[in-house]
Amino acid sequence: MDELMVQKHMETLQSWCGTSTGGTSLERLTDLLLVEGLTDLQQKQHDFVQIETIKGVRNISKKIPLEKLFLPLSKFTIPPRISVTIGVAGIGKSTLVKLFVHTWAKGEIGKDFTFVLPLTFRELNAYDKLSAEKLIRLATPQLAEPSFLSIDTAKTLLILDGLDQFKTLLDFSNAVVCTDLRKEVQVDNLITNIIRGNLLQEVSVWITSRPTATTQIPGGLVDRMTEVQGFGDAEIKDHLDHMFAENQALSDSVLQHLKASRSLYILCTVPAFCQTCGSSMGYFLRSANQSPEALTAPKTLSEIYSCYFKMVLCSDWPGKQKEALKIDQLLNNGKKMMNCLGRLAFYSLIKRKYMFHEQDMKAYGVDLSSLQVSLCNRLLLKEETPFSTIYYFPHLTFQEFLAATYYYTAAKRALFDLFVESGMSWPKFGFLNHFKNAFQRSLQSEDGHLDVFVRFLSGLLAPQVNKILSDWFLARDEQHSYRSHVVGLLQNFLGADQAVSCRSVNLMRCLHEIQHMEVVVSLEEAMKSEALAGMLTPVNCSALAYLLQTSEVCVEEANLSNCLTYHAFQSLLSQLHYCSNLRLDYNQFKDSAMDLLGSVLSGKDCQIQKISLVENKIGDKGAKALARSLMVNRSLMALDLRSNSIGPKGAKALADSLKINQYLLSLNLQNNAIKEEGAKCLAEALTSNHSLRTLHLQKNSVGPQGSKKIAEALKTNWGLKELILSSNCAGDTGAAALAEGLKVNHTLLTLDLQSNSISDTGVTALTRALCSNQGLTSLNLRENSISKDGAQEIASALRANSTLRNLDLAANLLHDEGVQAIALALKENQALTSLHLQWNFIQSKAAKALSQALQVNESLSILDLQENAIGDEGTAALASALRVNSTLTALYLQVALIGESGAKALGDALVLNKSLETLDLRGNAIGLAGAKAMANALKVNGALRRLNLQENALGMDGAICIATALTGSHSLAYIK
Repeated sequence: MDELMVQKHMETLQSWCGTSTGGTSLERLTDLLLVEGLTDLQQKQHDFVQIETIKGVRNISKKIPLEKLFLPLSKFTIPPRISVTIGVAGIGKSTLVKLFVHTWAKGEIGKDFTFVLPLTFRELNAYDKLSAEKLIRLATPQLAEPSFLSIDTAKTLLILDGLDQFKTLLDFSNAVVCTDLRKEVQVDNLITNIIRGNLLQEVSVWITSRPTATTQIPGGLVDRMTEVQGFGDAEIKDHLDHMFAENQALSDSVLQHLKASRSLYILCTVPAFCQTCGSSMGYFLRSANQSPEALTAPKTLSEIYSCYFKMVLCSDWPGKQKEALKIDQLLNNGKKMMNCLGRLAFYSLIKRKYMFHEQDMKAYGVDLSSLQVSLCNRLLLKEETPFSTIYYFPHLTFQEFLAATYYYTAAKRALFDLFVESGMSWPKFGFLNHFKNAFQRSLQSEDGHLDVFVRFLSGLLAPQVNKILSDWFLARDEQHSYRSHVVGLLQNFLGADQAVSCRSVNLMRCLHEIQHMEVVVSLEEAMKSEALAGMLTPVNCSALAYLLQTSEVCVEEANLSNCLTYHAFQSLLSQLHYCSNLRLDYNQFKDSAMDLLGSVLSGKDCQIQKISLVENKIGDKGAKALARSLMVNRSLMALDLRSNSIGPKGAKALADSLKINQYLLSLNLQNNAIKEEGAKCLAEALTSNHSLRTLHLQKNSVGPQGSKKIAEALKTNWGLKELILSSNCAGDTGAAALAEGLKVNHTLLTLDLQSNSISDTGVTALTRALCSNQGLTSLNLRENSISKDGAQEIASALRANSTLRNLDLAANLLHDEGVQAIALALKENQALTSLHLQWNFIQSKAAKALSQALQVNESLSILDLQENAIGDEGTAALASALRVNSTLTALYLQVALIGESGAKALGDALVLNKSLETLDLRGNAIGLAGAKAMANALKVNGALRRLNLQENALGMDGAICIATALTGSHSLAYIK
């Protein structure tokens, strides 16, 4: 291999790449998303619809660095031969290609490749026939020797950028096989043979494309598919800062206005749209003070593009010197040209044609000579190829907007169907009939390629758009005679749909463009107040689907509780794939509804991460439907089925799915009557499933034997972190079995055994396990039958254990003797942070013992003694500890028989204490004297944040004392 030849090739490629990167960070391009294929959304919907539906956020499972794009994923795999990178229009696919080629030419990545050969499908459009050899020569015109690409001497990467811009569809079913490198065949046939491996078998091929065009390539022929990431929040800000580098205040203002419109901000994840949107918003903000008309900042696509086109046509371009042409000259020079460009844009759009040659321009009356000098040339990009000149719009949306302006203008005078270019059609009279025809065509489109076109068409009827574009495309105030009729037309279309689809959601977006949002606003208010019940008509279902994508109310959680009928749920089904957190509580759903939900969860588009189905009517058949979907679902992380009736059979089905599913992290089956049989099945699943982190099984009549099976599973399961078994009649037998599990398992963090009829015998087993266990941090034993003897065992465990942080012993039978033992242990234990002892028949002796412990202990931060008769004497003892303790942050003394003297002691202590943040004294009798003590403390205490003095016989005078104290400086955020 001639090193000079290779060096010359690298230098040529560096020149081909150029130096411009658009001025923004390219870090997002150095990590691509590794995807397993196209989702239904990507295959069938418009680019903008894809971004809007997923709210600009991909369900990221795995990333692959750019430098590893063509390397094996593991030592057991081989490098991909055919790699496809997808991304919506304007997201940076071509920039990615240039970045890779430039970095390779510098010798930094792709070192396995001797040659990298970049070509664009736009270049290939100039040829009818090519051979494989000529294709290679086309990519390397600077090299003379035709034999340099011999597979024996060089490893080569062939890049084919922009499949969506190729003039011919790839037909793999009917392509003629070709194995001769020198034989000239149709270019599309050549590409299919290269992809199939009939030609250039040893050459690696990298194809970039918009998602919808990628469906031309059979999935089985693609070895690796990746996706370009869009902008994140930081990158949107960086991009705007670069655009307005001379004016940071303007950049900040543009960003603020974009964030105020969630639908626009989501689309700004696409760099090309971010550029357009930023330019428009910047133009508006700079010119707002100079305009005699009162306009609000753009909030819709139509308003953004109207501002952009006015900026272009008036030559007020960022970074350019304003051209000295008067408005009447602009109108005379520009109107005809814009009409011709609009006609070209419209008829090319319906033919799905996005590249234009000179003959195309002339056919639609575009004067190429004037185009070179007019202001309109900023709306078209020009590219020279060896045999012709190609023109194209900077972004698909430019073509769609111009197409809409042409159709809008032509509809006012057209006598025939505008979608039939020859004019040979049934007569079609009237502006509204043409509008209706456009919407019907859009609704009939399977892939939504007219969706944004009809949005722009609708937006031209908005009052603000009319103000911006009057005298250019629109007659001033002409929208008044059409707007209400078009709104009615759209609502009629929506009312006819039984199921909500992307098309019907797009109709809602059309209403948004017109700025008719009454339905959406009322529905959003109902969502906020959880009052959607009875409101979900067909029109409102479409509005709800629109809100799921755009409303701030639905960002964190889509709450559809207590409002969905089976039929409303069925109609919304296709729009639920992209709700990350879905609440469907209290909807009376039966098993049939779970069949529907299971179909959503089984879809490869599904991005639902959390589902709550609390208090429905789901039985074992519904659980089985959900279980089947879990076997293929890869997005769901939390499933809440509290208070249904899945029973043992439903639990078994879910357990079987857990043996396969390794993505679910949390499962709540509280109050589902799964019984011992269901617990055994779940225990069996836990032996093989190591991804589940939280399992809630309270109130399920699991019993001692079911508890034993789960305990056995803990000996081999290292994934589970939280196990809730409260109210399950586990008894001492179950507790002893769980203790044996804890001796082996050191990864479980939380164990809840509340209300399980556990006596001192069971506690003894558990506490002895705690002496050796090094993982458990939270243990709940409230509402059992633990006496002072059991408390002695707990105390022994606390002396030995150094990991337990939270211990709940409320509602047991500890009495003073038991708590005194625990208090002594606290003098040694420096790990426990939270101790709950309410309802334990504790009196002043125990309080005094705890006081002594608190003067030594430096870890306890929460102490709960409510509903215990500690009285003033016990309270005074605790108060003396507060004078010196610096770690306790919360003290709960509700209903503790505290009177005036106890309150005074606490008040005096609070004057000195600097750590206590919460003090709850509800239901005592501190009276006026106690209120005065608290008031005096509040005047100087700077730590207390929450104070509860309800039901304390303060009287009016006491309340005035507290209120007066609060007029000065204090730290309280909550007081009752």
